[in-house]
Amino acid sequence: MPATRRKAAPDTRRKQVHLAAQLPGIHNVTVWSDPRSESQISIDSFIRLAQTVERGKFDFFFLAEGLRLREHKGHVYDLDIAGRPENLTVLSALAAVTTHLGLAATVNATFNEPYEVARRFATLDRLSGGRAAWNVVTSYDAFTGENFRRGGFLPEADRYTRAAEFLRVARQLWDSWTDGDLRADASTGEFATARAGHFEHRGRHFDISGRFTTPPGPQGHPVIIQSGESDAGREFAASDAEVIFSKHSRIDAARDFYRDVKRRLAAYGRGPEDLLILPTANVVVADTDAEAAAYAEEISRALVSPQTAIAHLEAVWGRDLSAYDPDGPLPDSEPEDDSHLLKGHSVFRKGRAETARRWRKLAEERNLSIRELIIKVGGRHTFVGSPHTVADAIDHYVQTEGADGFVLVPHITPGGLDDFVDRVVPLLQEKGVHRADYTGGTLRDHLGLSHTPRPAVWGGPAPRDQKETSA
Repeated sequence: MPATRRKAAPDTRRKQVHLAAQLPGIHNVTVWSDPRSESQISIDSFIRLAQTVERGKFDFFFLAEGLRLREHKGHVYDLDIAGRPENLTVLSALAAVTTHLGLAATVNATFNEPYEVARRFATLDRLSGGRAAWNVVTSYDAFTGENFRRGGFLPEADRYTRAAEFLRVARQLWDSWTDGDLRADASTGEFATARAGHFEHRGRHFDISGRFTTPPGPQGHPVIIQSGESDAGREFAASDAEVIFSKHSRIDAARDFYRDVKRRLAAYGRGPEDLLILPTANVVVADTDAEAAAYAEEISRALVSPQTAIAHLEAVWGRDLSAYDPDGPLPDSEPEDDSHLLKGHSVFRKGRAETARRWRKLAEERNLSIRELIIKVGGRHTFVGSPHTVADAIDHYVQTEGADGFVLVPHITPGGLDDFVDRVVPLLQEKGVHRADYTGGTLRDHLGLSHTPRPAVWGGPAPRDQKETSA
């Protein structure tokens, strides 16, 4: 049983550390191969991890999603998880077994329609008492589109214009119900006003009209998340998102990204507090820094097997490299830009020659083998050390504007964040940079974001406040 620690009041002079958790669906073979891991698709695993991080007063629990299993040389890529249930269905189940934790899902704006997505998120927000978030993503490739009989129907240059219009339409649907529209007046027999739910949108990508069936949830609009690193993605985040994921592993690059995205907000009439930047990160905690470093090395080698290292290399070089020794040097040859041995993988599809040049330079400077290089360049930022070391590092990263917090990704499931919650979170609370308890009932409350107007009368529970949960 962890020792009881003093939980300091929030230090208003310092930035608060926002924390979220993600149960990974790709890039993390140990969530199904490590003997300490349990099922990666059982509802029990989702419930246990969600309840663990809610105990740690995290902002939200996040599920990413891919619409097609990637392929490597015609076979399912071994870093993908087959059989993962659909995100919003899982989060709806988690809404019943959590009370405050935000529930965030990736839903694709390329292969869905605004009406059905807006309705599903309005429903989740109602079921959860105001805790829904939508990570808006796009797809570029015909390979994914084949699952929808729409392969190649959308030019890549249009993916963000469609996503922006998609989001505008969704917001129009949520706003089609206004205060007073839902009457439920037994004395007059009027349930809803004649205008309730009416919408009409005429645009380049969507031409729809009708009546939206579902009044919005307690937040009005779910929290909008974006995860693009490109210039177009950053601009989309600055104009429309409230959280942006990033993946910079060096603090100098993270600070550059932070400053760049935050400076774009003013053009849209927004301030720095209106968009939170949360990089994904791994965390390895042990009694001492040395023990944690040894454990982190063990995890890294488990995550990047010899065959995985070669697969990553082939994704860049665009040719079969199975004859190369993973513990040997990189190929001397240059990549082939038009070859796609790894289908559905977006990371290495552009700038392969430049990627190869950077990798070769790094390998030469540090005398790295193929596998050692892939471990170095392929991982997320990782906090490694004793509980005090990890707490200090996370706090420093946030206070020096490398991030507003982190989305932590465990390497085993579902217990991969137990040590962090039990041993690191109390130290962050002692510093006064992480909440001792939830002070509001919605995800927008946790993130310090404004709410949007919503109908004042309807059936179902009101958002939980702190008084209710302490009763």
